[in-house]
Amino acid sequence: MPLPKHVAIIMDGNGRWAKRRFLPRIAGHKEGMNVVKKITKYASSLGIEVLTLYAFSTENWKRPTDEVDFLMKLPVEFFETFVPELVEEMFV
Repeated sequence: MPLPKHVAIIMDGNGRWAKRRFLPRIAGHKEGMNVVKKITKYASSLGIEVLTLYAFSTENWKRPTDEVDFLMKLPVEFFETFVPELVEEMFV
């Protein structure tokens, strides 16, 4: 069976993952970003052309301000650090 060209993932459970390990919720979001990096590389290696990540719903605005601020910074960090690394791996 051929693989899809576009895969969408709803990211959920990072805070609960951290809580079960007696870590702050932010640690769960950081670990979630590490998983996103792994998934991105794996999807690319399989030939998946488009990866959509749904990571923040309107309900998330009700979270504590420090958590929301952290979540808003994650995509910036991802695009500034990981995307150039991924592009270099793919084209070098």
